[in-house]
Amino acid sequence: MRTNLSLKLVGIILLVALCVWGFFRQSLKLGLDLQGGVHLVFEAQDTPQVQVTGDTLNRVQAIIDSRVNQLGITEPVIQREGERRLLVELPGYQQDPQSAIDLIGKTALLEFKNTGTKYVEEGTKLTDAPTILTGADLKDAKVGYDQFGKPVVDVEFNSKGAKIFAEFTRNNIGKYLAITLDGVVISCPVIRSEIPDGKGQIEGNFTLASATQLAALLRAGALPVPLKLIEMSRVGPSLGRDTINASIKAAIIASILVMLFMVVYYRLPGLIADVALISYIAILLGLVSFLKATLTLPGIAALIMSVGMAVDANVIIFERIKEELKKGKTVMAGVEAGFKRAYAPVFDSQITTLLAAAVLFYFGTGPVRGFAVMLALGTIVSLFTAITVTYTIFQVIRELNLMKDPKIFGI
Repeated sequence: MRTNLSLKLVGIILLVALCVWGFFRQSLKLGLDLQGGVHLVFEAQDTPQVQVTGDTLNRVQAIIDSRVNQLGITEPVIQREGERRLLVELPGYQQDPQSAIDLIGKTALLEFKNTGTKYVEEGTKLTDAPTILTGADLKDAKVGYDQFGKPVVDVEFNSKGAKIFAEFTRNNIGKYLAITLDGVVISCPVIRSEIPDGKGQIEGNFTLASATQLAALLRAGALPVPLKLIEMSRVGPSLGRDTINASIKAAIIASILVMLFMVVYYRLPGLIADVALISYIAILLGLVSFLKATLTLPGIAALIMSVGMAVDANVIIFERIKEELKKGKTVMAGVEAGFKRAYAPVFDSQITTLLAAAVLFYFGTGPVRGFAVMLALGTIVSLFTAITVTYTIFQVIRELNLMKDPKIFGI
């Protein structure tokens, strides 16, 4: 066997083996419709100070992304819908949806207000006291514990905020400092001494979960505009398991039927196409794992549909070969001519599919985009397996002198 052909065959085998290894090495990431979780839609609201614009919504999206990621929610989907709305999907989030809404939808404007000798109870709306510092002056916020083991939020100011805080605490010992979140008092400690290092504690009736959420909100920063919840739904994981099992069953049945048809109708070339199809499935699943793509139900539908598309290129090639053999050419000459004649229609059909996927991705949202990505990925891989893998196997069979009788093509 020629050296170049041997290297090409070894390269294909290594690629398939690598993709199979990657698929079993890394688990597929499932979307909301398969894994279950929370689906939320928020609408940004204008305020007298700030009007909702594209830049404003981009800032809101970035802050929400930071809030969600700090709580360790895997593979969240946070994307714009129109000029004012944001879609938020939290796969695998099985807690109370209200906790997710509180996390995402709070404006989270933190303010340190001077109330002088007046103590203000927690939960009170406070608007008339002067503001000393805001959350914009914070450098960090994290969960800590006081001397009694109760959860608190440790805060650290930046250099500017630390200087202001030190001066204020030095001049107001024995007086109260109200800490408010969105105008509501969450703590009102008395100032016992100067705090020169810019570090302090927010105390209150916190649980570990509420302290963690507050620290995440403060680290992410305040939203520039308030959000209104427009839509909320919760997807149960049992539905996800049912759809996964049904989709896997459908994919296996579709692949077996396609492979049987190819062997019965095209005989040896059909068997070659089946080998290429198995390579296609292995490479595609490996790429999905390596790229850490989130698999949704529409994405699975695109993968199942692309199984038939992967065979379509082989069908075009085999029909061109049969046409050449019917003209009286030898098997080897017919194969070469058939592949050359098939290149143009194969490329045309795959490119039109890629264009359709691009249009769906550009104009679609959410599941439609997932479908488009999987469709495009499947199309590219099917083009590679049809042109490279199938042709390489034909070359190997030719080198082994196993391709002499036209009957192997069903003629």
